[in-house]
Amino acid sequence: MQEPRNLLWVDCSAGALVGILVLGLSGWLSKLYQLPYNFVLFMGGVNLAYAAYSFSLARRATRPKPLLWLLIAANLVWGLLCFGWAYSYWETASLFGRAQLVLEGLFVGGLACVEWRRRELLLTA
Repeated sequence: MQEPRNLLWVDCSAGALVGILVLGLSGWLSKLYQLPYNFVLFMGGVNLAYAAYSFSLARRATRPKPLLWLLIAANLVWGLLCFGWAYSYWETASLFGRAQLVLEGLFVGGLACVEWRRRELLLTA
């Protein structure tokens, strides 16, 4: 079954793509989202750091359980943070900014749930 290995590649690829796009377009996105520029930079940087960590797990043949659980926990926490930021910026962020925060929270939180359900397979996939 190849799905679990692909799941980690989806995870790291999504983080890298989002991080690169957000950092590369940070000035424009800050205006579009009506979110503080430094906050947009922070989000892009965290996505790249997260992508590097998930890539380090995706390329392994076997993964230590604590490292995999850390990845899943990071996804869950980031998803919850995105919802919290959406709530706190709701009055000032544009529709695009709110949508980005909510959708990223849903994507990352959903990824955490799928990875948790497949955690045993992901250890050796």
